[in-house]
Amino acid sequence: MSTKLRSVIISGGGTGGHIYPALAIADEIKRRYPDCKIQFVGAKGRMEMEKIPKAGYPIQGLWITGIERKIFSKKNLSFPFKLISSLWTAKKLIKQHQPQIAIGVGGFASGPLLHQASKKGIPTLIQEQNSFPGITNRILSKNVDVICAGFEGLNRWFPENKIILTGNPIRNGIGDITNLKSKALNHFDLSPDSPVVFIMGGSLGAKSINDGV
Repeated sequence: MSTKLRSVIISGGGTGGHIYPALAIADEIKRRYPDCKIQFVGAKGRMEMEKIPKAGYPIQGLWITGIERKIFSKKNLSFPFKLISSLWTAKKLIKQHQPQIAIGVGGFASGPLLHQASKKGIPTLIQEQNSFPGITNRILSKNVDVICAGFEGLNRWFPENKIILTGNPIRNGIGDITNLKSKALNHFDLSPDSPVVFIMGGSLGAKSINDGV
């Protein structure tokens, strides 16, 4: 693959935990390769279809959802049709955009896109933000080229020879703790002379963190 990136597809979403690392990746690619064309692919009706355009990137949607845990749920009857439709659309998007690399960040949409990219011989990468990976990334891990891990210990689910421990990508400005603290003090009307503790969690970890606090 050429060292100069000209076209990249980033797929996935569903939650902020997938979307914001994806945006951080896109921003860094743009910083290094200003002329690179970045195309996002999401799931129709999910929050990425709103958040990604607001961040200044184009996105196209797949007609895809997850499988209901109740196997006999009526909602599961449409899943095979959605999967076939999404695989076909993903194939067309890859042909249209000719990406040099396809990146998946988890979520329904990354499954069909990375599956089709892998079949075409396009280099594929998934970024796993969690210490307990989602089902889409676990399935994709068998065929992708590289797995960027946010935490250690993911070799329990992923092939160890594919894992690179990168940590989780963050957007510009998030790491400026001084600026964040100043904004938080003003927002919550806190005294700058008092100790301040910042605790953050999301997804399935949020309840246990909140309970612990």
